[in-house]
Parts: sequence; C-alpha cells; structure tokens
Amino acid sequence: KTRLLALIGSTFSHNWMLAPPGQVRFESTDFKNILHWAAPTNSSCLQYHVQYKIYGELDWLNVSNCQGIQRHHCDLSAATSDVREWYYARVRVSCAATAKVRPPSVRLNSSKQGLVVQVKASRVLMRKVHNGVDNNIYVVHPGGKEEVYEVASGSKLTLTELKPRTHYCVQAQTVIPRHMRSSDRSTAKCITTD
Repeated sequence: KTRLLALIGSTFSHNWMLAPPGQVRFESTDFKNILHWAAPTNSSCLQYHVQYKIYGELDWLNVSNCQGIQRHHCDLSAATSDVREWYYARVRVSCAATAKVRPPSVRLNSSKQGLVVQVKASRVLMRKVHNGVDNNIYVVHPGGKEEVYEVASGSKLTLTELKPRTHYCVQAQTVIPRHMRSSDRSTAKCITTD
C-alpha cells in the first residue's frame, strides 16, 4: 500500500492575503490516490497548484496536470505509485485576477550580423521577481510560419540567415516559471531586412 503522509494547505498571492485551502486529505482506493481539498471562503478568482515530495527529499515537485486548476481534487496516482516510498502532498492557492503579467517591451535593430531583438520585462516585475523571468520571442516569417526562442530578460537575440528585403514581425511574451505565470504576447513589431 502507498504511504501517504502529510497534507499541507498553503497559499501564495500577489496582492491579497488568501486563506489556505481547507480539509486537505487523500482518498486512496485500489492504488488510485486522489488529493481533495475545500475552497477557502474568498474563492472568486482562485487557482490551485498541487505539489508532492518523497519523505526525506528536499524538493517539492509540481504535479504537471494540477497546476493553475480550478477543481478541488488532483489525481496523484502516477506520482505516488512506488509502494516503498512515503509521500507528502500540498496544495497552494493563488488568485488569477491579481497576477496579471504585462507583456515585455521589444526593440528591433538591423545590423550586419542580422536582426537584433532586445526584450525587457517591466521594471516593476523585475524588482518584484528579480531573476527567474524568461521571455519567449516569436518570429513570424512571410507566409505565417513562426519560430519561438527563449531568452532571459534584458538579453539580446540575433537572428541570422534571414532573407534580404523581406518583412519579418516579432512578438514577445514574459514567462515566470516559478510562479507559473505568463503575459499575453506583445504588440507585433515589424521590420524589412536590407
């Protein structure tokens, strides 16, 4: 039988103090291990994030299909399948309405090396999150084909091997993996190569 040890309700939020989820418990039947919890009272904009860890390990691991969910249960059967291990699980709550992330600013320059794309997340976000902010850069080719690149905020991306006298558009999106948040894409910036 799988050993399911401790259950923790915790919370993180950007602007509000949210109560943690209550009545956190496992229901285990025929090797199906389902984590259940009750919503806190201020539940109008809540999302839940479930993590687990093996007894003795330091790191909590995300349950990939239970991140940013609105339901009040999560199937941990696959993550807790080793009957020799002891497991902890926890559920965290966040308020989606308070966690809007602004798209980054995008600057394009044409150089001899190619098209230089510089992306910067907002100063306010960088002050709050420090490091741990990434950006996805979407390069739209003529005809609609799209390529995606991942760069750290403040970094430059140089696109080489572009066709001359061709119109390219670029959009960017800020991603904060640690908080499981991302912005909408920025407005497209376009340039025609020399």
